[in-house]
Amino acid sequence: MTRLRVFTADDGDTPVLDTSDPKWIGDALKRIGVRYERWPLRDTAGADTDAVLTAYAPEIDKLKAEQGYQSVDIIGVTPNHPDRAAMRSKFLSEHRHSEDEVRFFVAGEGLFTLRTDDDRIHAVLCTAGDLISVPAGMRHWFDMGPEPSFTVIRLFENPDGWVAKFTGDAIADRFPRHERAGG
Repeated sequence: MTRLRVFTADDGDTPVLDTSDPKWIGDALKRIGVRYERWPLRDTAGADTDAVLTAYAPEIDKLKAEQGYQSVDIIGVTPNHPDRAAMRSKFLSEHRHSEDEVRFFVAGEGLFTLRTDDDRIHAVLCTAGDLISVPAGMRHWFDMGPEPSFTVIRLFENPDGWVAKFTGDAIADRFPRHERAGG
């Protein structure tokens, strides 16, 4: 289940907001400039990449038309992926991107943690059916958990330009990491 916890930057133990209500989540994220939507899930189990993209073509085409995204792909990580630890650690530190980070969770889950200019920390556990768009320049980190299990559709303005620019701030170390729901 999707969950939003909001913390102050000096207290990673006690959230000032903790909700699983999609409307509250959407409203809270909209206030900080983050796009959040729930898309209907389609039966894509076992489908290849083209079939998954076809299943979500109406939503993808709408986003591309609205935001000018040029490229779309799919990435998935499973608990037995041989590089899962390295992949997890790659984005655990606070960073920014020069373009939006857009992800639709076809399956599984992952934790986006966003830091606003007023030093509020928004930890968003995204699950299947969630679309999140972290705006260009927003400080954040992503945790797929120690046993990652997700498939996401990614949209880019330019995939070659999607590079993490790390801030050097160790703030991410003071906030909860992701453990799989029910785990």
